[in-house]
Amino acid sequence: MKKARLSVYLDPEMMTQLSQLADQKQQPKSLVAEAAITSFLTPDDADRREAAMARRLDRLTRQGERLERDLWIAAETLALFIRFWLTVRPKGVSASTRF
Repeated sequence: MKKARLSVYLDPEMMTQLSQLADQKQQPKSLVAEAAITSFLTPDDADRREAAMARRLDRLTRQGERLERDLWIAAETLALFIRFWLTVRPKGVSASTRF
């Protein structure tokens, strides 16, 4: 596979670091630079964990909102039932004397 050419401008300090690392590893500077760029562009483990955590938090938020909605519906249903029950119940008759 033929590689594409890329020209970049580096600070002298960065170029010195690149040259020293290439000399240490006994590799060409282009290979060291390519490895650095690949490492920068590839999501690392921390990024994957952060993304997974964000998905879980989103899911928990949706579940909490759904539970809140369901609880509100249950409370409203109970309130409507009590209002209806108080409306149709004969006055002066307590619930304990009916049964």
